[in-house]
Amino acid sequence: MLETMRKHGVTLALFAAASTGMTAAIHQLTRSTIADQAVLQQKALFEQVLPSGLYNNALQQSCYLVDAPALGKGQHKVYIARQDGTPVAVVMEATAPDGYSGAIQLLVGSDFNGTILGTRVTEHHETPGLGDKIDLRVSDWITHFTGKKIGDANDSRWAVKKDGGEFDQFTGATITPRAVVNAVKRAGLFAPQLPGQLSSLTACGEEE
Repeated sequence: MLETMRKHGVTLALFAAASTGMTAAIHQLTRSTIADQAVLQQKALFEQVLPSGLYNNALQQSCYLVDAPALGKGQHKVYIARQDGTPVAVVMEATAPDGYSGAIQLLVGSDFNGTILGTRVTEHHETPGLGDKIDLRVSDWITHFTGKKIGDANDSRWAVKKDGGEFDQFTGATITPRAVVNAVKRAGLFAPQLPGQLSSLTACGEEE
């Protein structure tokens, strides 16, 4: 009996070791492929919020960290688009903290004159059939920010229609679109400040 148990124990140990080794090997083999796919997916998302014809630098390599309440709590990444070395636009990660079901993560493209070039929701937990209309896979509502200019912080157009603005709310769900409109507006108002701050910002990957 003991000999049989010992043999089974050795067999299980060898099997576990082989499985662990195989898992590690597969991870090593696929790690670069996964990373490459993530880069391609990010590039495709950037192209949805910032027309590629506006800039000629490597946008994903022009990443900086900012700590700005306008973009939400904590640090956010911003990607500076340049044309022949001159900053012309930015893609910003932003957070709408006041969604109906929690924080909503956004990607906002803007020039430095107050015009939104594109917006996409990258993460949310809003109610299916109601607040999830902010997701491009559900409706085209999020595309209506493109080309809209923000006059100043008191620009009344930048609100949902229920609050006197020009953006549609959803039937039975006003909190979600209101949160997104306000977050995009804050990001757009913040964008013009960035060119003057670039020399003092930390590049992504150079954090202490």
